[in-house]
Order: sequence, then C-alpha cells, then structure tokens
Amino acid sequence: MTDPHAVPPAAAGAPAPKPAPPFFQGSIKAMIERQGSDLLLKVGRAPTVRVAGELQSLEMPPLSPQDLKALAEYTMPARQLKEFAETKEADFALGVPGIGRFRVNCYWQRGTLAFAFRVIPYEVKTIQELRLPKVLETIAMRPRGLVLVTGITGSGKSTALAAMINHINLNRRVNIITVEDPIEFLHRDQNSIINQREVGADTLSFHNALRHVLRQNPDVILVGEIRDMETLDTALKAADTGHLVFSTLHTTDCTQTINRALSFYPPHQHEEIRYLLSTALQAVVSLRLVPRSDGITRVPAAEILINTAAVRDNIRDVKSQLNIPDLIKEGTVQYGMQSFDQSLMQWYSSGEISYESALFYCSNPNEFALNISGVQGSSDRTFEGFQKGAKQPAGAARQKPSAGDPPAKGGPAVPGISRDPFGT
Repeated sequence: MTDPHAVPPAAAGAPAPKPAPPFFQGSIKAMIERQGSDLLLKVGRAPTVRVAGELQSLEMPPLSPQDLKALAEYTMPARQLKEFAETKEADFALGVPGIGRFRVNCYWQRGTLAFAFRVIPYEVKTIQELRLPKVLETIAMRPRGLVLVTGITGSGKSTALAAMINHINLNRRVNIITVEDPIEFLHRDQNSIINQREVGADTLSFHNALRHVLRQNPDVILVGEIRDMETLDTALKAADTGHLVFSTLHTTDCTQTINRALSFYPPHQHEEIRYLLSTALQAVVSLRLVPRSDGITRVPAAEILINTAAVRDNIRDVKSQLNIPDLIKEGTVQYGMQSFDQSLMQWYSSGEISYESALFYCSNPNEFALNISGVQGSSDRTFEGFQKGAKQPAGAARQKPSAGDPPAKGGPAVPGISRDPFGT
C-alpha cells in the first residue's frame, strides 16, 4: 500500500535526495525482524531496540555524531531542519519504502543528536485483532460524549484509538475529524468521511484546531492528546453539545484520569468542572502492555470505567471519588467495566502471562495473590468470570502467597497475537 504521508529524504525542489545512512537501514530492518516496537539511537552507543518492553542492543558499532547528523538530514526536509535548529525538538512521521512507517522524535542530549523511532503498522487493526475488551466496540458506537484512552508512554493508546475510529468508520456514516501531532495511523474513507489534520502542517496547535472544528460539521472528533486546560475545555464542551470526542491522557488508571482532568483548572472552578465532566464523560479506558510467557510479545491489560449513574454521582462528590475503583470491579457483568487486576486475572488464567508478570503489573499485588490461592471474602465476587482454569503458583495450596513469592508459569503460550504495539 502506498503511504501518502511518506517523508521524502529531501524537501520538494531540492537538488537530489540524500541516501539513507547504512546503519539506519540495518537498524530498522533488525527492529522489524525482532518484532520490536521502538528504535533508540544516541551517540556513543549501538542502535537499541525495544522488544516486549525490554531493551536489546544490536550488534553494530557505536554511533558517531556524524551518523546522526546524516540521519537528521535524511529524515527531515530543509524547512524542518531549520525549525529543529531553533526549537531543539522535532516530532514527525516517516514512511520508509519497503520497510514500514514510524513516528519519530529527534532531540538533543549533551550537545549531540538522539532519535526515538516508534513502529506504526500500515494497516489499522480491529478491536478484536488487538484482543481488547469487546465493550470498546460499544463505546465507539456511542452517539456523543467524551472517551479518554490513558496509559503511560508506549502502552498502546494510539493503537487502541485507531481501532475505535476504524470501528466507527466501518459501521457508521459520519464525518470524523482528527487533530494529531504527528499523524500516525492512516485511515481511508469507508462508510465515514475521515479528515486527518496534523499540528504544524495543517493547523498551528491542538487548541487552534479545536477552536474551529465545530464549524467543520464533525460528528466524531479525535484529539491526539490533551495537553492543557484550553484543549480539555474545548473537548468537554464539544462532547457536551452532542459530539463524540476521543482523546488521550498520560495517566495510569481511571481514578487518576479524573483527578488529572480536574487539575488542569484552578480550584475555584473544580465544582463546575466536576459537573461538566460527569455529564460529558462516556468512558475511560486505561491500558498497560504485559509481556506474554513467550517473552517476545505482549497483551493489553485494560481498566475500563463506564459513566453510569453511580459513577456520575461519585465524580460530582469530592468525598466519594475513592469509591470509583469499587464501582469498576462491581460493574463487570452489567456494564462491561473491569479493573486492571480483573483483566490480569483473565490473562493469567488463560495461561498467557506468568504469575510474576501479573503481580508486577496489577494494582493490588497482595489481594491478587490471595485471589489466586482462592482466599477471598465470602461476599467478594469481583473475580468471578476472570478465573476460569486458573493455575495456582507452586506452594499456593500450603500457604497464602504474597507479592514476593516465587512465580509460576501461567500455562502454555497461545499463538495469534496481533502486530505491535500489542505484539505478534
């Protein structure tokens, strides 16, 4: 498939394209062959790839300042190079013919250049192919409201958002406008019309784009990232006036997401924003990528909050916000909500992640270990449906396990995981 956003090695009208540095071609090919998600380049170190969350140095010579200078001249046109010299930062997407598409960040460290490349699949995976919870399909089909996808850097937020936009594109006839920095996944019109705008190339900023987006007749709006109060304020108001709005935040779980949204505003506005957030919010999806037992690929653990009447009341009442984790765990059957620990229990029970990985990534290790061993309160049913065929770690039948107990493998690896960032 031809990539319309492939970045040429030189600007239009330049005398001749510069050749790709030899180390770069070898590095990105090695990353693809190892099914890596990222490539890190810095002076004085061999190219390094991230595979299933772990860094692996390639068997190549350490990079020199001249190597990375040549790479900057290859990947950025003259206009962007001039801007980079002034700002010291550059974010862009790069298409390498015959190899793949990448999100790139170029920056300075200790007076030398450094690069971070993230693999972007050409084809947008479906929610099912990414093995995300099926409730995300229902969330994507909501007619209006704000949907936040959260997680740390590299947790699969952009991939999950692309899958939800793709689901809308295949199943609804709507006008979708995205504002991204940079554009990562490329969407083609199916049943919907999709206009993708890139900050810097198509608009000056997220805030500037959102100021005018409502006059572009959108039904669905995707904001690549909420970075400030103005962007969040516009997104909330667009959701409150009948649009379906998707965006991301760098938060670790659903409760922290609500707190982060409030923290953008001064204290005297918190009560007003709580009310607006409680009415505009549709769902929060928080993600963590967990290594599978094969040590090569990863699966998505997801915490999902649906804005039910009880959740709405908790958002409005500052004293009740700590009840949201309990509402998530108890809303599994009726609403499709789930906590990280419930999601990890499901992956562990199916044999796809180890006991050690489950304890490392869960929110409450001691409680998780007790549930693995079958020790739980008589009224606690929050893990029912997530423990089918669960295998206890060695020694669990003799004593209560703790977070420090030796792990046991959860079972055989199951093939069929999709491509990065959720792994294949």
